[in-house]
Amino acid sequence: MKNTGLFRVITFYIIALTVSNVFRFDLFHLQNVIDKLPIWAMLIYSPVQAIGVLIGALIGFKLLRKNVKTEISVWGTSKKWSIIMMLLPPLLLFILGVTNNKGVDFHYYGMIAGISTLIYCFFEEFGWRGYLESELAGISEFKRILIIAGLWYFWHLNFLRNPDLIQNIIFIVWLVLGSWGLGKIIKITKSIVAASSFHMLFNIVLFNGFIKDGLNSTDKIIILGVLIPIWVLILIRWKKENNKQTTY
Repeated sequence: MKNTGLFRVITFYIIALTVSNVFRFDLFHLQNVIDKLPIWAMLIYSPVQAIGVLIGALIGFKLLRKNVKTEISVWGTSKKWSIIMMLLPPLLLFILGVTNNKGVDFHYYGMIAGISTLIYCFFEEFGWRGYLESELAGISEFKRILIIAGLWYFWHLNFLRNPDLIQNIIFIVWLVLGSWGLGKIIKITKSIVAASSFHMLFNIVLFNGFIKDGLNSTDKIIILGVLIPIWVLILIRWKKENNKQTTY
């Protein structure tokens, strides 16, 4: 990586790490305030925990695009497919509903939690896939996956909250697999929204406390059983459309 690229990555990461974790670790004690507000306040507070990644990536992209032309964008090569993929998870959560301890209707809660999580995932993917995949395009896929997964892992700072070695190793493995899979999706679609939608799927099933604890095993199986086949078909169709465009 050239020195200018290294400077951009360091700038991105310092902003991503510091700004986001101010909110992720609730250094301003905002969580107590948010808990007293209506449930829609989740739309603001949850995504802001990844705001540093978005800000850092916006700056990184701006500096990068002064030197090279980048292909990855918000909608990628198809705004239509991006929008469809983006709408399906919140819609499904609205239909199934998400139980909660806030006394909120579980369909309404599912919709709000779904939209909030999607925005959060978009902020993250703007950095990890949108910016870093563009910035590191010149190195091998294997190195790119390891670098992105490593930066992604340390950004979470999970080892400060949970020092258990085994759980941290499992988390790293998930992030490596996620970096590989989401990297494949961004390669096909060039769409940050498409990557965000897949990222959200794993958040729903495994990591997001707003949602995963409010879904039973049957709900999670339904979500996986509905979204994965539909999205695979969309990706197949998307790739064919891309190939047709390149032949003209």
